Amino acid sequence: MKDLSDIRAIYLKAGLFLLIGLTAGVLLILENPSWKTAGLLVLAIWAFARLYYFMFYVIQHYIDPSYKFSGIFSFVKYVLKSRDKNAQ
Repeated sequence: MKDLSDIRAIYLKAGLFLLIGLTAGVLLILENPSWKTAGLLVLAIWAFARLYYFMFYVIQHYIDPSYKFSGIFSFVKYVLKSRDKNAQ
């Protein structure tokens, strides 16, 4: 798969992700309108955003400069490969 390079397409993709996230969040709150649901949703979003940051930035800049992030599956392969390397 080739890299997405058209700036308009990149912004469109970001906008679609925002729309999907907002729609899902609003639908969850409408399904169960409580402060507890809203708080748990905010915590889940924050935690997954921090995990994503860890996967693509922290590993590459603080742990292994040779690691190049190309997606969540590349991170899973990296972790599994690192685990195998440490087991030997």
